[in-house]
Amino acid sequence: MSENHADIRTSLEAERGQLLVQIDELTVGGEINLDFDDDFADRGQVAGEQGENQVLALTLQTQVMLVERALGRLDDGTYGTCSVCGNAISAERQAALPATDRCINDA
Repeated sequence: MSENHADIRTSLEAERGQLLVQIDELTVGGEINLDFDDDFADRGQVAGEQGENQVLALTLQTQVMLVERALGRLDDGTYGTCSVCGNAISAERQAALPATDRCINDA
């Protein structure tokens, strides 16, 4: 593995760790359905906060999945190759979006 790929792996693993911490903070036991007090005075506010937390947790889970796929591409040697057209993904795009699997033309 090249030094650049080792740096990318370190960065992706750190990002995955941060995302998992954020998910853990938003969920209870890994479950997105959060348990708010049913006797809370403003049930509409509780429902809104639950919805916001669910959307955020799902977004974070999607990001974790993308990072894990990028780590898999590093393992199998396809990192940096567009999954659609097979061309190389530009270094600039990889720097901006390390987990991307598509070149700018296929994004």
